[in-house]
Amino acid sequence: MKRRAFQLSVVAAAFALSQPSFAQVQWDLATAYPASNFHTVNISQFAVDVDKASGGKLKITVHANAALFKAPEIKRAVQGGQAQAGEIILVNYQNEWPIFGADGLPFLADSYDEAAKLWRAQRPVLEKKLAEQGMMVLFAVPWPPQGLYSKKPLNSAADLKGIKWRAYSPATARIAELVGAQPVTVQAAEVSQAFATGVTETMMSSGPTGADAKLHEHVKYWYDTQAWLPKNALLVNKRAFDALDKPTQAAVLKAAVDAETRGWVESRKANTESLDKLKAGGMQILPSPAALSADMKKVGDTMLKEWLAKAGPEGQAMVDAFRK
Repeated sequence: MKRRAFQLSVVAAAFALSQPSFAQVQWDLATAYPASNFHTVNISQFAVDVDKASGGKLKITVHANAALFKAPEIKRAVQGGQAQAGEIILVNYQNEWPIFGADGLPFLADSYDEAAKLWRAQRPVLEKKLAEQGMMVLFAVPWPPQGLYSKKPLNSAADLKGIKWRAYSPATARIAELVGAQPVTVQAAEVSQAFATGVTETMMSSGPTGADAKLHEHVKYWYDTQAWLPKNALLVNKRAFDALDKPTQAAVLKAAVDAETRGWVESRKANTESLDKLKAGGMQILPSPAALSADMKKVGDTMLKEWLAKAGPEGQAMVDAFRK
């Protein structure tokens, strides 16, 4: 009996060794936005698509609402390999490298078509920089056009002097300085509490940000300034990507193309749905007053000049390519 058991174990081992190996890879993907946000929904679908296309060889766990890393920590976490992938809002990293902030320049690209054109000019430059840092960009999706949330009515930039202004990037902090407001750094997950407690009284942001934070409970006005469409980009650690077999790499890249296409469509839809939700909650959704638009356009002109001075020939070449 012992000999028979030994023979069976040898046969079983030989059979196991003869089968093709199936090494499942696990990735963590960090994002700072709620699971219900359209960006996160899109990324979650991306993870599902990768799982399916790779035959289950790559499983991506999406950690929403800054559960794994806070927004300012995500890029470093991906670069260092603490997370294999992560979503960042590009404008947050303008101080590190000006090109990151190109889509946060007020009124440079103020529509979806213009934002897509800017992305085509920005992406090759961005890919080169990220490669130097050991990362890749898989896709980018814009937030809807940025408007101005305010607890009080606004007619011109003069009404913003001294007001507490939520800043989430160097660009939004600079706008506050130029209009005489007081910039206060508040991350996306903290927006609702900041407005509820008076930490901030106004901000420039999209409809989905306000809807996620239920700002209709604390804010009365949203002015449709169509200022800019900042993009969220999904980054991946290059070493983690290179460790995948070729079919799985192809699955990731194909899912990324689909996610970018889908994300831009969902952004347009989210813009309409979120503003409808805020309006239903009692917020006034208003066109930007002429004086306020003119004042903000001057702010945009100033910031573009400042940005070009820092970005140098690389930035100028990108803007020239965008404007062709």
